[in-house]
Amino acid sequence: TQSTSSEELVPSPPSPLPPPRVYKPCFVCQDKSSGYHYGVSACEGCKGFFRRSIQKNMVYTCHRDKNCVINKVTRNRCQYCRLQKCFEVGMSK
Repeated sequence: TQSTSSEELVPSPPSPLPPPRVYKPCFVCQDKSSGYHYGVSACEGCKGFFRRSIQKNMVYTCHRDKNCVINKVTRNRCQYCRLQKCFEVGMSK
């Protein structure tokens, strides 16, 4: 004969996904950050720019007054000022 149990298997509700990590905006250009890279909160663009600049020992020239505004829209206009801002906000090898 079959034995019956008073316990029933009740599926547990699916556990909620953990909240996505929220990082501060990129310290260099204020774009959405992908995490902490080279010591600061940085977007993928600035992370890659800094990595390439350091690995290749790049020397850039500013064609203005060495104080260009660096933000999400203007970050590709002046590599010199972008790299300077990387250092100013604390990026390091």
